[in-house]
Amino acid sequence: MSDAVSTTMTFHPQPSGGEPKPWAFPAPERGQLPNGLTVLRSHRPGQQVVAVEIDIVAPLEAEPAGLDGVATIMARALSEGTDKHDAEEFAAELERCGATLDAHADHPGVRVSLEVPASRLDKALGLLADALRAPAFPDGEVERLVRNRLDEIPHELANPARRAAMALSKELFPADSRMSRPRQGTEETVTRIDAAAVRAFYEAHVRPATATAVIVGDFTGIDLDAALAETLGAWTGSPAEPVKASPITADDTGRVVIVDRPGAVQTQLLIGRIGADRHDDVWPAQVLGTYCLGGTLTSRLDRVLREEKGYTYGVRSFGQVLRSSADGDGAAMLAISGSVDTASTGPALEDLWKVLRTLAAEGLTDAERDVAVQNLVGVAPLKYETAAAVAGTLADQVEQQLPDDFQARLYERLARTGTVEATAAVVNAFPGDRLVTVLVGDAAEIEEPVKALGIGEVTVVKG
Repeated sequence: MSDAVSTTMTFHPQPSGGEPKPWAFPAPERGQLPNGLTVLRSHRPGQQVVAVEIDIVAPLEAEPAGLDGVATIMARALSEGTDKHDAEEFAAELERCGATLDAHADHPGVRVSLEVPASRLDKALGLLADALRAPAFPDGEVERLVRNRLDEIPHELANPARRAAMALSKELFPADSRMSRPRQGTEETVTRIDAAAVRAFYEAHVRPATATAVIVGDFTGIDLDAALAETLGAWTGSPAEPVKASPITADDTGRVVIVDRPGAVQTQLLIGRIGADRHDDVWPAQVLGTYCLGGTLTSRLDRVLREEKGYTYGVRSFGQVLRSSADGDGAAMLAISGSVDTASTGPALEDLWKVLRTLAAEGLTDAERDVAVQNLVGVAPLKYETAAAVAGTLADQVEQQLPDDFQARLYERLARTGTVEATAAVVNAFPGDRLVTVLVGDAAEIEEPVKALGIGEVTVVKG
């Protein structure tokens, strides 16, 4: 019988986590082409899909009277043919590059977005430049886009969330304000749009001198200066100044508007008011406080209305920039949105107002603040993993007349914001007596329970 062989196992020490690497939102390099086009570029090694955002100062407010929606049709028509390619050829050329090109119009202006593999950037920039420099706006394509837009409108009106947003804008802003009306136009105004109107809007507002190009991706092996000079650098236009925006006025006197949908089994809630410009010093604290109120599944609103009472699958609070300007005369929409079953409309609103009153009386907790900071700041590197996400945020900063380092400083300020400051900001953002409540639902079932809450005069309008 052999002797037992003894073995000794060597345990290596358990690895410990290293120091976290510091992260900051990517800082762009700013420059200008001879034609006046401002260019922001950000080299992101490893990002082989390059993102390009073109921000054009062509605001909805500049649309001619009675032609609401012409900016949207113009934006959509930019990719419907140029002086070199008709609509089908242009689409085929984009496809050969593996590129996508999209455009949309909003209150601040028109945004054109391009994504393309880095190896095809030169070709795709040429197509983008052609769309901006010499769009064809053929009658037949514009007519098709108008028909498509008219087909969309009934679906938007039937959608409770979209209908609530339209009603809230109409309530908050004066009738003569462009912000009071649907961003993409109504059936009456879109019907009037033709190729001549689209061409006129383009010629009045689309030019390099009042536009900015944001380019983000891996530029290794790419002569970006040469590519820009040969493409977007060939775009010419008037050096005229951009449109001067008019002041924003709004009425957020506490009141309730019920958009009647007889027989609806759910009620769509949208509760809102106007808030500070993004330049305002309160913005970081307001972002943090609003997130604590309704930014996640563990926020106060969800904890009460979803988990405790079972009224809803989720309620969210948020701040949405409407217009932001360097002189601080812009505004944001501060809102709470969600949906509940019809029978729970009154009780859900009653509990929602209780949440707001409790928040004002007792404030946020340090634990709520800490979780919000972790969620908002800690996940930022993941949020900006793609070139498109970085380019979109840089373009937002340009559109909102913010400094190039705004996002980086915002994260720093969020991390420094205390519980008391966040509480004050969110309480001021959502005062119980200065909220316009829009309810899309069955008025016969919900009008009386809502009136009994005393949260403002109740008006019923057709759905």
